[in-house]
Amino acid sequence: MSWERQPRWRPMWFVDIDRGGVTERVVVRGERSDTSLIFPLEHEMLFQRLLDEHGVPVPRVHGWCDEPRAYAMAAVPGRPDFAGTTDDERHVVVDEYLQALARMHQLPVEPFKAAGVISGTSPSDSAMIGVRRFEQHYRSSKTRPDPLMEFVLGWLRRHPLPASDREAPIVWDSGQFHHADGHLVALVDVEIGHIGDPMMDLAAWRMRDTVIPYGEFPVLYDRYAELTGRPVDLAAIQWHHLFFTLTNQLSFHGPLARPTLDTDYMTYAQWVSETNLHAVETMAEYLGIDLEPVEIPEPVSSPVSIPHQHLSRSLRSISVEDPYVTYQIRIAFRLARHLERADQIGAAVTEADREDLARLVGRAPKSWDECETALENFVLADEGRHDAELVVLFNRRWQRYKALMGPAGSAMAAHHTMQPFGRWLG
Repeated sequence: MSWERQPRWRPMWFVDIDRGGVTERVVVRGERSDTSLIFPLEHEMLFQRLLDEHGVPVPRVHGWCDEPRAYAMAAVPGRPDFAGTTDDERHVVVDEYLQALARMHQLPVEPFKAAGVISGTSPSDSAMIGVRRFEQHYRSSKTRPDPLMEFVLGWLRRHPLPASDREAPIVWDSGQFHHADGHLVALVDVEIGHIGDPMMDLAAWRMRDTVIPYGEFPVLYDRYAELTGRPVDLAAIQWHHLFFTLTNQLSFHGPLARPTLDTDYMTYAQWVSETNLHAVETMAEYLGIDLEPVEIPEPVSSPVSIPHQHLSRSLRSISVEDPYVTYQIRIAFRLARHLERADQIGAAVTEADREDLARLVGRAPKSWDECETALENFVLADEGRHDAELVVLFNRRWQRYKALMGPAGSAMAAHHTMQPFGRWLG
C-alpha cells in the first residue's frame, strides 16, 4: 500500500501492507552502506527470531529479502525514551526490561548454538566474541593513526577480563526497547546479539543512560541479582563497560577517515566525541585520577568567517516536505556548523594539542597527521609506563575535539557524564 524510508544513518523502511483488508505495518531493516556490520545481517535476523521463539519480547521476524539485502519484521508501538513519562511509569518499564533480560540470560544456550548463533569454545571465550569482532572490524578499516583506541585496547589486553562460567544469549548493546501505556513492549536493535557474558548487558546501557535515564544502577543491579538469584560481577561490568565506550570509534573509524556519500558524518563524529570522553573518564576512574576541565579557545575571525556563517544559515533555512531529504539537509547543516566552528577555534585547538604532545614526548611535528602518528607510536611503545599522563592528555584532547562539534552551548558540543562506579568498587 505504501512505504517510506526512515530518516537515519542505517537503511530502514516502514511498509504498510494490506493483509485481507487489514493494514499491517512492517519494518524492513537493511545493512549499513558505508561500513560493514559487526555480525552478518542474517545472524541478526536469526538471533531475533530465536529470542521470539523462546518468549523474549522482540518484534516478530517475517522473513528475508535478497534485494536489497534486508529482513522484515513486525513494527512495534511505543517510544524508545522516557520523554513525557512519569518516574513511576519509568520504574515499571525498566523493571520489566530487567525481567526480560533476566529471563533471556537464563535460557539454555544449546538451542541457540545449534541454530547457528555465534558463540565461543568456552564461557570465557564467548565473553570475548564482541571484543574480538569490534577490534577486527577496526583493524580491517583502519586508515590513519588512532592513539586513544590503541591506548585503551592495550590497557585492556594488559588487564584481561577474569575467566568465568557465565554464558547466555545476550543483546550486547543493551538499553534499547520500546514501551507504551506504561509497560515494556519489546526489545529492539539486537544486531550484536550472540552467546556471551550476561554482565555485558548490564554494562552497555550505562552510556545510553546519559540521554535515557534508567535509574540508579546500584538499585537496578540489585534488582537483577534478585531476579536471577546470582550476584552481579561489578568488576566484569566495569571491564565490559570500558570496552563498550570504544565501540563507536571502533565502528566508525573507517567512515570518519574516508566518508562515502552515504556517511552521516556529524552523527558519527558527535557519537565519537561523546563516547571517547566516556572512555577517558572510565580510565580515570580505574586509575583514581581527577580530571579537570580544559580551557576552550576564544573564537577568532578569518577571511572566510562570513561565508561559513552564510552557508550555515542558508542550509538551516531550507524547508522540504520529504523527511529523508530533510534529514540529508540536516547532515549538511551540522557539517557546515562544524566547519564554521573549526574556522573559529581549530588552529588554536591544534596548537594546544601539539603543546600537550611536546610536553609528554619531547617534541611535536607541525602537521596534525604527523602528531597523531607520533602519539600513537608513543602509546604503542609505552606499555603502561605513562598511563596516568596519557589519560590526562587524552582528556584535554577530546574535550577540545568536543568543542569543535558546534557552537558553544549547542547540543552537538554538550557532554553528558555517566553515573560513576566509584562507591561500589572502592
